[in-house]
Amino acid sequence: MTSYDYRSLINDYVNFPKQGIIFRDISPLLSHPKAFKLAIKEMSDPFRDSSIDRVISLESRGFIIGSPIALELGVGFTPIRKAGKLPGHTLQVPYSLEYGEASLELQSDVLKPNQNVLLVDDVLATGGTLEAAIRLIKNCGAKIAGVAIILELKDLCGRDKLSGYEVTTLIQI
Repeated sequence: MTSYDYRSLINDYVNFPKQGIIFRDISPLLSHPKAFKLAIKEMSDPFRDSSIDRVISLESRGFIIGSPIALELGVGFTPIRKAGKLPGHTLQVPYSLEYGEASLELQSDVLKPNQNVLLVDDVLATGGTLEAAIRLIKNCGAKIAGVAIILELKDLCGRDKLSGYEVTTLIQI
């Protein structure tokens, strides 16, 4: 149970970025200092006693949320990026999009085996991107301690791809 009406800070844009899509914009929440600060605290709270070693977030709005959660938990932050955006040796996994294929990357030397990772993103829709991120993290030998999301679009059933993991969401629509 949240202590703030976060839904009031989500704007809906019909037919964006294409016909038939309702884009849920979290920008107003990010622009509201009191709500954003409280959201970070509430997203962090379930994991305070989980021995989190690292927060990992997905490009790009996940970075905006994951970084302050890492600070709140007193742990390091690591980005997962689209292919070709990270220097050094990387691990890569492909994943499917509704219009094709893409890949995510993680630097191969940032995680140690058995580290506990909190995976953070802004929106859980179909779950495909988070599922790919989980594969990357597991390929490093790290463990997923949980998944924290600001906004879950329940009708798209993305949580089904994350079964077996503790998933917390601030807002469900």
